[in-house]
Amino acid sequence: MMAVVVVLVVLVGGYGGYRLYKHFTRPAAPQPVAQTTTAPTATPSVPQNSVYKMTQTSKLGSFLTDIKGMTLYTYAKDKTGVSNCTGQCLVAWPAFTAPTASGNLPESVTVITRSDKSLQYAWKGMPLYYYSGDKAAGDTNGEGIGGVWSVAK
Repeated sequence: MMAVVVVLVVLVGGYGGYRLYKHFTRPAAPQPVAQTTTAPTATPSVPQNSVYKMTQTSKLGSFLTDIKGMTLYTYAKDKTGVSNCTGQCLVAWPAFTAPTASGNLPESVTVITRSDKSLQYAWKGMPLYYYSGDKAAGDTNGEGIGGVWSVAK
């Protein structure tokens, strides 16, 4: 009889122990994830991109520079999509060259193919140039030269 009691105690205790084990090892109910919101970031007033930036002076107003701050110019003898600055002109007024004709360009920026097959950025269709007389970011020494060169606006 003692053996039966021991077996019953072990079985009942074992089962009760199993129930306690299951109770304490149940996976916890999923906790709701806190919702977080981020404040919208302010849209910059000047377009940010990898081609140009806008600069402003009291004398010239807003004009384009490359991303390093070197002033960009347009040539009055150019036509939309066509550069007429070649030879010695191109020595004094180097083209603002583009690495590729494809890609995600900012609004108003296009890429033209020059007569020598090189690629050049254009602003609203007009080819863009540097001036060899500008030595530092922000220089505008080419403004008005020959009545045909203007900072790009």
